[in-house]
Amino acid sequence: MEQETTQAEKTTAEHTSYFKVADGVWGLTDIFVNVYVIENKTDNSWVLVDAGLKTAYPKIKKMANELFGENAKPAAIILTHGHFDHVGSLKRLAEEWDVPVYAHYLELPYLTGKSSYPPADSSVGGGMMSYLADLYSNAPIDMRGRVEAFPGITPEIPFLPGWTYLHTPGHAPGHVSFWREKDKVLIAGDAFVTTKQESAISVMLQKKIISGPPKYFTCNWLKAEDSVDQLASLSPEVVATGHGQPMRGKEMQQELLELAYYFEEHAVPKRGRYVMMPAITDSEGVISLPKEENEPYKIIMTIGAIAAVTALGVALISKYKTKSRRR
Repeated sequence: MEQETTQAEKTTAEHTSYFKVADGVWGLTDIFVNVYVIENKTDNSWVLVDAGLKTAYPKIKKMANELFGENAKPAAIILTHGHFDHVGSLKRLAEEWDVPVYAHYLELPYLTGKSSYPPADSSVGGGMMSYLADLYSNAPIDMRGRVEAFPGITPEIPFLPGWTYLHTPGHAPGHVSFWREKDKVLIAGDAFVTTKQESAISVMLQKKIISGPPKYFTCNWLKAEDSVDQLASLSPEVVATGHGQPMRGKEMQQELLELAYYFEEHAVPKRGRYVMMPAITDSEGVISLPKEENEPYKIIMTIGAIAAVTALGVALISKYKTKSRRR
């Protein structure tokens, strides 16, 4: 007997603002970061994974309405982690929808106003997204009274039967990934990504490549390596990450295995604040940080990156206007 097609599945092909990842899983890209929606087909409820930038709010609302009907709201919002580009629309959405938010308990200090994250590191290199890292916020948000830790007894996710969470720290202390065993679907957050996130050009072109966690925010490289090892050992069939497009199949699996095996060579930057010594954190937040890179060097690189981004933006706008005139 054929499985009944849900309204969400029927509407996916009609709209280009979001994309299908796997059965009952959809994604949406806002500028350079992804959010995901997971449907619970037993009762047609759904859960939002991460909340993108502040600019993601109308896009997330539109996707939810198109997939699940006008004024649809999730059973909950679940977070891979709380960096600024994953929680930009969180407070507004959670309050408007009046739904709970779940995260790993080691992320709670950064989601309840207790502690700032370890600062981003522009000295890791690799492209403009890294060189601009000193401009990225590491400040906490305050979701007290609404955010809570995932249940600690089992790794099951509230409202999502068949899904479990895996603690995959390194990029952030309480970073988690989401796993559906039955068809080996992995939502990896930023434990690894499917683009070279440090490069603005790679981000814009969205070329598919398995890469390590974004270098500029990763604050513990030993734990990041362990997390990639853990995820590669699952042999996922489909991976969806916080940055980049979904990937699937044998080629993806091989790339993920190679990343795990050659992690130090392929993922860890040659220089950077957290390369030789990690940020020390606990359930209360940041305890200590390694010494910062040379300040004049960072200022020069940041100014250069801003100039390069401006020039690239002007070039793209000019190219777009030229194409429009030709039409």
